[in-house]
Amino acid sequence: MADIFDVIADATRRDILGVLKDRHAEEGHSSGEISVSEIVSTLELSQPTVSKHLKVLRDAGLVSVREEGQHRYYRLDSEPLEAVEDWIIPFVATDLDTVGFGVDLADETREFASTVGKVFADTSHRVTTAVERVTPRKWRRD
Repeated sequence: MADIFDVIADATRRDILGVLKDRHAEEGHSSGEISVSEIVSTLELSQPTVSKHLKVLRDAGLVSVREEGQHRYYRLDSEPLEAVEDWIIPFVATDLDTVGFGVDLADETREFASTVGKVFADTSHRVTTAVERVTPRKWRRD
């Protein structure tokens, strides 16, 4: 199984997760399900592209699927994102007493986590910039 950070590093997959989150939060959609065609329409992406990314999300346990005939209905499963949340909290909770939460990290661990975070952010920025340079304007979602 792919590392959760690798899975959510892709902007298209994050967009799909956002659509699923929005559907889950909408009134009148108690199941939180959405069809592949609705995702395609919302994000203005091709069906094969959406299906490819949904497979990655499904393999990572971030979405569940219900089949009905030839139609597939997806729903967000946010439980795997708890690992991401647990990793991020020490970075964003600077004003909280982290010792009180049992997150007393050694200096080496803090330095390592800081370095990984900076490298991840830098790499993400570089990839996004490179994709924007090579993606034709008509395909961008500006």
